[in-house]
Amino acid sequence: MDAYRGFVMTLMAAELLNFNGLHKTFPTSSFWAFLAYQQDHVPWAGCSLHDLIQPSFSFLVGVALPYSVASQNAHGQPATTQFWRALRRSLTLILLGIFLRSTHSEQTYFTFEDTLTQIGLGYPFLFLLGRTSTRTTWIAFGLILFGYWLAFVLYPAGMTNFDYSAVGVPANWPEHYTGLMAHFNKNSNLAWAFDRWFLNLFPRESPFLFNGGGYATLSFIPTLGTMLLGLQAGRWLRSGLSSSDVLKRFLMAGGIGLATGVLLHFAGICPVVKRIWTPAWVLFSGGWCFWLLALFYYVIDVAGRRGWAFPLVVVGMNSIAIYCLVHLIDRFIINSLYTHLGHGPFQIFGPAYEQLLMGAVTLGIFYFILRWMYRRKLFIRI
Repeated sequence: MDAYRGFVMTLMAAELLNFNGLHKTFPTSSFWAFLAYQQDHVPWAGCSLHDLIQPSFSFLVGVALPYSVASQNAHGQPATTQFWRALRRSLTLILLGIFLRSTHSEQTYFTFEDTLTQIGLGYPFLFLLGRTSTRTTWIAFGLILFGYWLAFVLYPAGMTNFDYSAVGVPANWPEHYTGLMAHFNKNSNLAWAFDRWFLNLFPRESPFLFNGGGYATLSFIPTLGTMLLGLQAGRWLRSGLSSSDVLKRFLMAGGIGLATGVLLHFAGICPVVKRIWTPAWVLFSGGWCFWLLALFYYVIDVAGRRGWAFPLVVVGMNSIAIYCLVHLIDRFIINSLYTHLGHGPFQIFGPAYEQLLMGAVTLGIFYFILRWMYRRKLFIRI
């Protein structure tokens, strides 16, 4: 789990390598084009490697829950104490998410669509469902996905005269859908309408009209579905099943999720869109999460090849720490390096690669900090 978590957090921090800048410098290079695509979110429907960071992080929160509950039970903590602890963790994540999003604002920037707040909003429900039977969990999972899909479908889709330019979407944007999937179009759907009301309840510099990326607060509901998939994976890991049986279940669940998500998309029932966390996205991304967990489980726990994963474990054991470091001090480190060393050392491969080298050095400094914390058993993770 920690290696997988470290892998996705490293992908997040690796934005500092700025592959997109190299793609612009070398527009004919298929190599940099591929890396730039995988290091960015797709505009709406579809998936890149970067799009799997947040679902993987959410999925792993679910995987870890059975271990956390078992540990608390072993220490004799009553259920009510555990629940209040879950509520405190939830509130901490929400407040931390708002704080990090507000660091460059003139006032508190109340927003609830980032990774930490989304997990925080759903965590108490995850905890409660984690204490129920597997059957109840699967029923809840199905109701969450179907209910979320139905709510979107019942909300009136953007009419032909809808002014998309007023919500930051070009009228000729190629991602516009028709028919049933029109209910999931960008900034004209149920989640957007909810945020037009909800986010304006908080003090803001200007009224909230739309999110430029199409992200929404209500995505925490299907994100709970992603965490429930992780919960089931964690239960399988703790069930006493043989490693081969666990792997079979991971691979089967991943295949079913991927196939179902793709089928819903191409059947015109529900698009695979991360930005509003559609039910099809829950299934599609959940399939990839099961397969990625199966890969790490096989290589590290079954095959016993652990040494190579130590750097990922260091990062994974301090997932919240690396998240905060990237959001708070990345520019401070970069500016300090330029102040004391100038641009010369980072242009040894040519000016085109300056940002790549600077990003690599910054990542190295982050790892040094995390390694120091790891040696002193200072772990900050969900």
